[in-house]
Amino acid sequence: MSKQVWLITGAGRGMGVDFVRAALAAGHSVVASGRDRDRVSRVLGTSSDVLAVTLDVTSAADAEAAVRASVDRFGRIDVLVNNAASFYAGYFEELTPAQIDRQLAASLIGPMNVTRAVLPVMRRQRSGHIISISSSAGIAAGFEFVSAYAASKFGLEGWMESLQAEIAPFGIATTIVNPGFFRTELLTEQSTNFAEPSIADYDERRGPLVEYWKAQNGQQSGDPAKLARTLITIASEKQPPRRFIAGADVIATAEQKIAELKTQIEAHRQLSNSLAFN
Repeated sequence: MSKQVWLITGAGRGMGVDFVRAALAAGHSVVASGRDRDRVSRVLGTSSDVLAVTLDVTSAADAEAAVRASVDRFGRIDVLVNNAASFYAGYFEELTPAQIDRQLAASLIGPMNVTRAVLPVMRRQRSGHIISISSSAGIAAGFEFVSAYAASKFGLEGWMESLQAEIAPFGIATTIVNPGFFRTELLTEQSTNFAEPSIADYDERRGPLVEYWKAQNGQQSGDPAKLARTLITIASEKQPPRRFIAGADVIATAEQKIAELKTQIEAHRQLSNSLAFN
């Protein structure tokens, strides 16, 4: 595999650090971006193959500046990894409109901002690969406390699926990655924000759910270093997958969702087929 230039968002902490290290170990150059460039530099150290840049993905101006810096330094961008995200947890009614806006800004509009800035570079190259990190909650979200997060991930996936059709003629590939529970910093206080209790009807269920999510931090079974190496493998394939299910737990989730869809189709197949004009 020839040397590539990777632009990775959220590279100063969590899974993003593993992605950067795996790309460097594979011999690639990396533009490592984060809201705090100094933190990114401290975590990753110095190397001629690493450029640390400031990038708050909610800022289109930051995204454009990061892309300009990438091209000025390395001349091209081969792989974009939309990794930066956040988690606003809570019952939909208790999450404020401002919290939902922030969730969508970080996990949906943010990847759009960065991708919009990168696409002109990849179109000129007539090559590139956009990898967006989704979640098992982007496949199925029939459980409590993730309504805002799931909305951002379902939106991310719909956007990516449509984007694929638009940019494939330019030689640009897309991949949605659906990780399950990986031992990252997503569930730390820096990344997870809980809704303030405000509706008594939810009191009985809320406490155990908050404790559950807090208890998962540091106990997740997925190894982010292995996922990072997997991204290197995917990016080296001649025809990368449009979707990669990352983890046995997410395979089970996806298979259950497929089975449920089939059941619902069959339950009303005759009615569904009766809706055309006579």
